[in-house]
Amino acid sequence: MDLLPALVVGIVVIAISTVLARRLGVAGPLILVAVGLIASLFLPPFAVDPELILVGILPPLLYAAAVRMPAIEFRRDALPITGLAVILVAVSALLLGTLFFFTLPELGFPLAVALGAILSPTDAVATSIVKKLGISPRVVTMLEGESLLNDATALVLLRSAVAAVAAGFSFWGTVGSFAWGVTVAVVIGVVMGMLNLRVRRWIPSVAANTALGFVVPFLAFLPTEHLGGSGLVAAVAAGITTGQGTTRFSTPEQRVSDGINWRTVELLLEGAVFLIMGLELRDIVTATVQKHDGPWIAVGLALAALGIVLVVRTGYVTLIVALQGHRARQRQRERLLDLDERLEAFDADRPAPSGSGRHPLLRRRLQRENPEARRRRVGEVRARITRGLNDLDYYQASPLGWKHGTIIVWAGMRGVVTLAAAQTLPTETPARELLILIAFLVALISLLLQGLSLPFVIRLLRIPAAGDETLSVEEQEELDRELRAAALERLDRPGLLDAQGAPVPEALVAAARERLAGQPRDDLPGPDGLLELRVLLIEAMRERLITLSHEGAFSSAALRHELAVLDADQLSIELRRGPESE
Repeated sequence: MDLLPALVVGIVVIAISTVLARRLGVAGPLILVAVGLIASLFLPPFAVDPELILVGILPPLLYAAAVRMPAIEFRRDALPITGLAVILVAVSALLLGTLFFFTLPELGFPLAVALGAILSPTDAVATSIVKKLGISPRVVTMLEGESLLNDATALVLLRSAVAAVAAGFSFWGTVGSFAWGVTVAVVIGVVMGMLNLRVRRWIPSVAANTALGFVVPFLAFLPTEHLGGSGLVAAVAAGITTGQGTTRFSTPEQRVSDGINWRTVELLLEGAVFLIMGLELRDIVTATVQKHDGPWIAVGLALAALGIVLVVRTGYVTLIVALQGHRARQRQRERLLDLDERLEAFDADRPAPSGSGRHPLLRRRLQRENPEARRRRVGEVRARITRGLNDLDYYQASPLGWKHGTIIVWAGMRGVVTLAAAQTLPTETPARELLILIAFLVALISLLLQGLSLPFVIRLLRIPAAGDETLSVEEQEELDRELRAAALERLDRPGLLDAQGAPVPEALVAAARERLAGQPRDDLPGPDGLLELRVLLIEAMRERLITLSHEGAFSSAALRHELAVLDADQLSIELRRGPESE
């Protein structure tokens, strides 16, 4: 019965801390850590099984973040994100392992590297602090993508290092384990995400549909772990796949329900891990003081480790910023424009001209295809050209300068993964309490030092506010024009039918066309006779959104906002039509 009051109090504390964080301008996780630390002074010893965090909390938490991942921006910066999540973690783990090997020789090199792997990854929960501070969407995407993916690198290194204590360290064995762990995780995660979209499509009950969605991260996590892969990466892959397909496969009611319920789950889980962090710290410190004559060794090593991590991160991010390749991108733009001009002059109904010239491979491929296949091929190539040019426009509009690099470095905080992974060290590990305290201190100092000072750093650098929810007025107006054009195209199709298969009266089509041509989308006529027609137009606009998301001309935030508006419009119409229409 003690568990129920604790859960009730915990939920109340998380809710109040969220409200206070907004009013005080302080990140909620920092308030929860402080509350937990103060409460631990008056409570009996408190400990949580790390498996509960690794298996019960992290999969749904990372899944929820992955569903909201801005996939367009993630794809554009996939290379630097992968470098941050893999190369930087591996290098940091080896350097930290060297530090611990010389300062704590009783560990041996494999266990020293294991501790380095524990301290190396940034945390998705800690990154939530960054998203509330109005930083560039590109920077937020890079930080969030890194924190979602680097857990695989750290946990595989941890497993390999612990196994090497008994079997001996093997470089190629570690590389093979990492490749297997990530490959299995991605395959299972993507398959589970696709099954999730298709199975839930046939469940009409919104409540049952949402309940089924809650188990998806665990369905991806468990078989992946059984096969030796990274279950957390599988949960992330399932989340990204689900997020990309929800526009096509989910109904408006399902999207609204999922959004509200997952935000609630995320708030509670995120708050719980930081509250647990504060509650456990006192007992970890006490155990270390009793066995190692005070906490000063742990404090010194934690500060040294955090310093190494920041120095290595600074060097790597500096390299990323320096290698943006403005000249290379300009040459790439010229090549794409040249190819686009040639496609504009190309007639798919005539055989492709022979002879030499630029793009001979494309020319030979088109020569072998019939006119219909050539038209389809030209359309595919033109779509890729459009996407490539839009990507280059994005890089030009959102360059990474030294100020953004400073934020990427300083916002790389440690959090719950570090805490949970440290407690999975074998019980026979030498100086285990000391190692756990080092991990706790690195996470705590990182959160307090970097988290509290990050707003000051942003003000000092004079970076203009541009949160990921901020939408450009010009972009929104352009997207509205695109969607109105899609609705007009649907009206211009001959033989327009409603949901029951009956022809739509021409008078209604004319009225809708008149409204769309000169007024905002939400001013479509509202009499009952037009409700069916309005649903058809909303479906046309939603299809155009899917196409635009593939082209990359608009940001994920703008597309997501418009999808929410369309869903709200459709739900409003369905309410007006009454239950008999369902």
